Amino acid sequence: MAIERTFSMIKPDATRRNLTGAITKMLEDAGLSVVASKRVWMSRREAEGFYAVHKERPFFGELVDTMTSGPTVVQVLQGENAIAKNREVMGATNPESADEGTIRKTHALSIGENSVHGSDAPETAAAEIAYWFSDTEIVG
Repeated sequence: MAIERTFSMIKPDATRRNLTGAITKMLEDAGLSVVASKRVWMSRREAEGFYAVHKERPFFGELVDTMTSGPTVVQVLQGENAIAKNREVMGATNPESADEGTIRKTHALSIGENSVHGSDAPETAAAEIAYWFSDTEIVG
């Protein structure tokens, strides 16, 4: 199995409810290591840039509003098949469809306030990590 890195974000709905530690523990219990982490409050420009791939979608404005409504925790996770493992631990985007024991089933409020984000492919992970972290901030 390949050791890889992926990007993970704990969204404002979760940080407001003081779930950073609980969510990080679920990721670590699944065998992922946090090799970079910081708490940021996204500006509108940062949120629009990060989610630019969704710019033409009808939910873009609401997404940007949600992501700028409070602090987020951005992280780099490392482990065997980290991208797939993180997505498995996160669960389905819609918490009603998420498997028991996943982050979204346990903590998400709704499909729009689903507590976490994670990269879906190696290329996405590389771009998302580079958006928030310099090489010197990733240690592990």
